[in-house]
Amino acid sequence: METLKIGICGWGNVATGLYKTIIDNKELINSNGNLDIEISVIGARRDNPKCDPGNIEIVRDIFDVTEKEIDVVVELIGGVEVARELILKAIRNKKHVVTANKAVIFNHGDEIVEEANKNGVKFLYESSVCAGTPIIKLLREELAANKISKIAGMLNGTSNFILSNMEEGADFQPTLELAQKEGYAEPDPTFDIEGMDAAHKIGILSSLAFGIPLPPDDFHIEGISKIEKDDFKYAVEMGYTIKHLAVTKLNNNEIELRAHPALVRSNSYLANLKGVRNGIEVETDLLGTLHIAGSGAGQEATASGLISDLIFLANSKMNSSPDKSKDKKNLLNFQSLSFQYYFYIEAEDIPGVMASITAMFAEKNIGIESIVQKENLNEKVVPIVLITDAFVESKHMELKENILNLDSVNSVRSIRIESD
Repeated sequence: METLKIGICGWGNVATGLYKTIIDNKELINSNGNLDIEISVIGARRDNPKCDPGNIEIVRDIFDVTEKEIDVVVELIGGVEVARELILKAIRNKKHVVTANKAVIFNHGDEIVEEANKNGVKFLYESSVCAGTPIIKLLREELAANKISKIAGMLNGTSNFILSNMEEGADFQPTLELAQKEGYAEPDPTFDIEGMDAAHKIGILSSLAFGIPLPPDDFHIEGISKIEKDDFKYAVEMGYTIKHLAVTKLNNNEIELRAHPALVRSNSYLANLKGVRNGIEVETDLLGTLHIAGSGAGQEATASGLISDLIFLANSKMNSSPDKSKDKKNLLNFQSLSFQYYFYIEAEDIPGVMASITAMFAEKNIGIESIVQKENLNEKVVPIVLITDAFVESKHMELKENILNLDSVNSVRSIRIESD
């Protein structure tokens, strides 16, 4: 049995969850992984009253961990620039690095991998995307012989929890407050609900699948805060539900990369994943479409992914981090992509209102697949719900502005529809 000496940097929820899992599941890790994980040192600027590490050495300067007689530095401090500095120092001191920090990989992944290869050590980050769901090893190893054409899914448990509750009739704000109460959302939930967390994750997956550089060029990122519960009601009537999707896709030898809300078919795999679960679809040439689901957050799920990396590290014969050997591809301009759209329009209930709205679409040569006038919200206002034919994204914002400028229109919302 191999012994792996590790140093943990950080002592928050993720780090203490890893510590507890290593201690509590020691026999299982020994027998199934043929590995004894020895926590030699912890880098913590302050104690955590929720977890006593016993006799393990504690250093207050996290950079001192990289100088210790250990095999692996487990970086769990979060953030970007300090984490980058810590990881690079560990690598230059010939220590392997395991992390769950998606932000540092998104912003500095290529630099870190290059440095790891130069120093003959490994840099592993299974837990950075969807916690313990093994998507990264799947892309690197099991699907190595496959041509991947698309990866799409719900990559943020907080957003999926909120949207799942809104689908049942709840409003956005109380559902967000419930997510915070249950520990699914941070006190400041901006990173989750505005799409940045999912964007970082799909950027990492696009790098692995298609070789895009990290950090990637700017791409379209949109959150869920503008969705209303009535959008679910009308979407369901038309055979859809609403999810926050992160997508990377091969399109004529260029790469789509985007993260935004989308209507998806109610009978699809992703539509039926509720709550805080993450779900991913990977389209391949040899195996067809693979479906992967699992917990995307929490101490236990993240610890599972971290320990998976440690076991892989101990059993691997490779001398360096897996490098991206794929041809570099350009990102497609989001404005050049085409989507069908769902539109929700609140307008005055007066003669000719429907004709004036449809005229806006006709002016831009945009077809309408279906249009329905719903029951009046009050004596003066009527909701109009329509689905368009596919049209190019560059027309979208101007179209919304033109509709909103009509004297008879009070408000407009729109959501893209993800094609099957």
